Amino acid sequence: MILKFIFILNLLFMQNQKIAVGDAIPKFELQNQNDETVAIESFFGKPFVLYFYPKDDTPGCTMEACTFRDQYEDFREVGAEVIGVSADSPDSHKNFAKKHNLPFVLLSDHKNEVRKMFGVPSSMFGLLPGRVTYIIDEKGTVSHVFDSQMQAKKHVKEAIEHLKN
Repeated sequence: MILKFIFILNLLFMQNQKIAVGDAIPKFELQNQNDETVAIESFFGKPFVLYFYPKDDTPGCTMEACTFRDQYEDFREVGAEVIGVSADSPDSHKNFAKKHNLPFVLLSDHKNEVRKMFGVPSSMFGLLPGRVTYIIDEKGTVSHVFDSQMQAKKHVKEAIEHLKN
């Protein structure tokens, strides 16, 4: 009974933790759209954008992904990479990337474990996973966070502006 209570407290505490500016990101591995295991540390050494989104092929998520696609060369010009994360399967990511010609990595967090590690909140009264964009520096430290559930395109513009400055 006591162990169960401690477990529940830990879950509640972990869900309330949020990765913030100045925090080192947790290390993790997830499958990409090609069903390959990707360790986030493999991106250390250069800045990158890590964006969490609710679901492949939904209107807001498609608009956000396509905006990242359309601005991808701007990210590359400043030496940054783009990485999308949702709970969708690698196959779903593969179809989404192919359908919309997405040139960047999509990671499958099918158990939402990484989302929870980052403290990404739910949106729409807890019905959908949230949308948060993190700018990570070359050392793996968060340099900027953009958390606006309903402004998918604005994430991309703000990410580029932050990286250019």
